[in-house]
Amino acid sequence: MFCFFCNSQSNTNYNKQSFYDHKAEMINGEFLDFSSLKGKKVLIVNTASYCGLTSQYKDLESLYKKYKDSGFEILAFPSNNFGKQEPGTNNDIATFCESNYSTSFILMSKIEVKGKNIHPVYRWLTKKELNGVKSSSVKWNFQKYLIDENGNFIEYYNPYTSPKSKKITNWIEGI
Repeated sequence: MFCFFCNSQSNTNYNKQSFYDHKAEMINGEFLDFSSLKGKKVLIVNTASYCGLTSQYKDLESLYKKYKDSGFEILAFPSNNFGKQEPGTNNDIATFCESNYSTSFILMSKIEVKGKNIHPVYRWLTKKELNGVKSSSVKWNFQKYLIDENGNFIEYYNPYTSPKSKKITNWIEGI
């Protein structure tokens, strides 16, 4: 007799998805298949142009420039979920980031990072049953999520954690 529910461990991971199963629209309207990021460490961050933490764009760009040739990528997802601090269009956001911070990392299209219209990648990031590691809720703009070079969810850090913190740079460097 075959038992479908005998191994509770396998049932726990039944819905687990891979980071590489996802795609999202970039700010330029093209789609990024996350499987193209295989072999890279990825920092995912929700951003906003009119937030007290917006200056983190400077540290994100510095971090990206330092590590981009070492298999590191940043995906910035603008979102208007907190305090309506990202009211602009994708074009407005791209212009703001380029003119104020000369960003060269990947800017994604504006999305929802919480609520009923949460983007699938953020649903994956925040649900243990999907990412296989832990659940979280996005507390504010500039919350950071780390994905290893095999597409595994590693950790998340609150919005006030600097992108250049030892926790993040040590992870990138493999320390």
